[in-house]
Amino acid sequence: MIKPDMEKARRETNRWLILQCLNCSRPLGAGEALLLSALADTVEITQKELRCELDYLQERQLVELKGQDSPQWHARLTRTGIDLVEYTIPCEPGIARPQKYW
Repeated sequence: MIKPDMEKARRETNRWLILQCLNCSRPLGAGEALLLSALADTVEITQKELRCELDYLQERQLVELKGQDSPQWHARLTRTGIDLVEYTIPCEPGIARPQKYW
Protein backbone atom coordinates (compact mmCIF):
# COMPACT_ATOMS: atom_id res chain seq x y z
CA MET A 1 0.00 0.00 0.00
CA ILE A 2 1.37 3.38 -1.02
CA LYS A 3 1.15 6.07 1.65
CA PRO A 4 0.48 9.58 0.41
CA ASP A 5 3.18 12.11 1.21
CA MET A 6 1.10 14.61 3.16
CA GLU A 7 3.96 17.06 3.73
CA LYS A 8 4.68 17.21 0.01
CA ALA A 9 0.99 17.77 -0.74
CA ARG A 10 0.84 20.49 1.92
CA ARG A 11 3.89 22.33 0.51
CA GLU A 12 2.56 22.18 -3.04
CA THR A 13 -0.88 23.40 -1.95
CA ASN A 14 0.67 26.26 0.01
CA ARG A 15 2.63 27.31 -3.09
CA TRP A 16 -0.55 27.44 -5.16
CA LEU A 17 -2.39 29.43 -2.48
CA ILE A 18 0.51 31.90 -2.24
CA LEU A 19 0.38 32.41 -5.99
CA GLN A 20 -3.38 32.97 -5.78
CA CYS A 21 -2.95 35.58 -3.03
CA LEU A 22 -0.27 37.37 -5.01
CA ASN A 23 -2.49 37.36 -8.07
CA CYS A 24 -5.21 39.11 -6.05
CA SER A 25 -2.70 41.72 -4.88
CA ARG A 26 -1.52 42.66 -8.37
CA PRO A 27 0.09 44.92 -9.43
CA LEU A 28 1.54 45.95 -6.07
CA GLY A 29 2.26 42.54 -4.57
CA ALA A 30 2.01 41.78 -0.86
CA GLY A 31 4.08 41.71 2.29
CA GLU A 32 4.48 38.50 4.21
CA ALA A 33 2.20 39.72 7.02
CA LEU A 34 -0.65 40.13 4.54
CA LEU A 35 0.06 36.73 2.99
CA LEU A 36 0.12 35.04 6.40
CA SER A 37 -3.15 36.70 7.31
CA ALA A 38 -4.80 35.72 4.03
CA LEU A 39 -3.62 32.12 4.26
CA ALA A 40 -4.54 31.73 7.94
CA ASP A 41 -8.20 31.08 7.10
CA THR A 42 -7.31 28.22 4.78
CA VAL A 43 -4.11 26.57 6.02
CA GLU A 44 -1.70 26.61 8.93
CA ILE A 45 1.56 28.13 7.76
CA THR A 46 4.39 29.66 9.75
CA GLN A 47 6.52 32.61 8.73
CA LYS A 48 9.44 30.24 8.16
CA GLU A 49 7.35 27.98 5.92
CA LEU A 50 6.04 30.98 3.99
CA ARG A 51 9.57 32.24 3.40
CA CYS A 52 10.72 28.78 2.27
CA GLU A 53 7.87 28.60 -0.25
CA LEU A 54 8.44 32.18 -1.45
CA ASP A 55 12.12 31.34 -1.96
CA TYR A 56 11.12 28.23 -3.93
CA LEU A 57 8.76 30.27 -6.09
CA GLN A 58 11.48 32.85 -6.69
CA GLU A 59 13.87 30.11 -7.82
CA ARG A 60 11.22 29.02 -10.31
CA GLN A 61 11.01 32.69 -11.47
CA LEU A 62 7.32 32.90 -10.57
CA VAL A 63 7.69 35.63 -7.93
CA GLU A 64 10.01 38.55 -7.32
CA LEU A 65 11.11 39.09 -3.71
CA LYS A 66 12.26 42.31 -2.07
CA GLY A 67 13.45 42.98 1.45
CA GLN A 68 15.00 39.59 2.10
CA ASP A 69 17.59 41.31 4.28
CA SER A 70 14.89 43.08 6.30
CA PRO A 71 12.35 41.84 8.85
CA GLN A 72 9.47 42.01 6.32
CA TRP A 73 9.62 40.34 2.91
CA HIS A 74 7.56 41.63 -0.03
CA ALA A 75 6.55 39.50 -3.02
CA ARG A 76 4.91 40.09 -6.37
CA LEU A 77 4.17 37.86 -9.32
CA THR A 78 6.44 37.89 -12.34
CA ARG A 79 5.10 37.65 -15.87
CA THR A 80 5.61 33.88 -15.74
CA GLY A 81 3.80 33.70 -12.39
CA ILE A 82 0.83 35.57 -13.83
CA ASP A 83 0.73 33.24 -16.83
CA LEU A 84 0.80 30.20 -14.52
CA VAL A 85 -2.05 31.50 -12.36
CA GLU A 86 -4.08 32.40 -15.46
CA TYR A 87 -3.57 28.89 -16.93
CA THR A 88 -1.86 30.17 -20.08
CA ILE A 89 1.28 28.06 -19.51
CA PRO A 90 1.69 24.49 -18.26
CA CYS A 91 2.37 23.91 -14.58
CA GLU A 92 5.46 21.87 -13.83
CA PRO A 93 5.51 19.54 -10.79
CA GLY A 94 5.93 21.17 -7.39
CA ILE A 95 2.80 23.32 -7.37
CA ALA A 96 -0.67 21.91 -6.71
CA ARG A 97 -2.51 23.87 -9.40
CA PRO A 98 -5.97 22.36 -9.90
CA GLN A 99 -6.95 21.10 -13.32
CA LYS A 100 -8.70 23.66 -15.48
CA TYR A 101 -12.37 22.71 -15.61
CA TRP A 102 -13.77 25.49 -17.81
